[in-house]
Amino acid sequence: MTTKGPLMTSPEKTSPDPTSPKTTSSGITPPENVRRVACVGAGVIGGGWVAHFLARGYDVTAWDPAPGAAQKLRRLVDAAWPALTSLGLAEGASADRLTVAATLEQAVADAEFVQESAPEKLDLKRDLLARLDAATPPGVVIASSTSGYPMTDMQTTAADPSRLVVGHPFNPPYLIPLVEVVGGERTDAAAVAWAARFYESAGKSVITMDNEVPGFIANRLQEALWREALHMVANGEATVRDIDLSITEGPGLRWAVMGPMLTFALAGGEGGMAHMLDHFGPSLKSPWTRLEAPELDTELYDAVVTGCDEAAGGRTIADLVAERDQGVIEVLRATGRLGREGGAR
Repeated sequence: MTTKGPLMTSPEKTSPDPTSPKTTSSGITPPENVRRVACVGAGVIGGGWVAHFLARGYDVTAWDPAPGAAQKLRRLVDAAWPALTSLGLAEGASADRLTVAATLEQAVADAEFVQESAPEKLDLKRDLLARLDAATPPGVVIASSTSGYPMTDMQTTAADPSRLVVGHPFNPPYLIPLVEVVGGERTDAAAVAWAARFYESAGKSVITMDNEVPGFIANRLQEALWREALHMVANGEATVRDIDLSITEGPGLRWAVMGPMLTFALAGGEGGMAHMLDHFGPSLKSPWTRLEAPELDTELYDAVVTGCDEAAGGRTIADLVAERDQGVIEVLRATGRLGREGGAR
């Protein structure tokens, strides 16, 4: 099930309804009335979430145990703010509404939603989610940004696993709309539904998955392409630049407008996907792809790293981030995903 948040609505239209109760009879804040968000883990993904929530007008409290994390987080927010400003900020949105907490417990003490974005290590996430569950007010949904672990594997030690969900974003979370939401075996369906509604109210496009699949949907598709690209570099069949150009100057342009399924349906002409399958279906058995991952030996490692350095052409990471952000904004505008007020609510 796929739903889209209010990407084309003005800030006024997406503000909370002042006539609606701030909490339900059970004491749970309705998704559209959330005002205080906690972000635990403030690296590239966690920091991206912080920037997104700030731009949408939330009060954000962040915590990350890494040395210098607070300074790095504020630099990330500052770097993202021009792009977010060009999209349109929510009324009252300000980077000054960020608080960096000294402890995890302080970060979530009065949170109405928690987004966890710790490094992708199962034991770490399992322990952290248990700590978050113990410290977060009862009933508050806790979402993990994990890029591949099923929640069933992460919620095993939490006292209340019913409120733990996956809320998987895409980098950078402050620009890419998609969030994949899925619960674990011990997650309450109401928590999944609440999380989906919250992300929608925060301007995200949400896919709610009914079944747990490692890697979810988009990452599995990305991984297949990435695996094949590595094979081609390893075998000397293509350079890093060739591979990137083959996507940005080819199917990537179509994928920005519609996905691979509809793209292939159009390839079938008036007969649509049925004609496409009848005509090209047999070629699916052709040995065009290698499903097994290549050996990431020193030679392949060096080839990929050097190729990316050459493709950057002297541009720094900051330069590339700014270029990417501006490109994403232009694509969103060109494809009608943003109205005159941008993505602000």
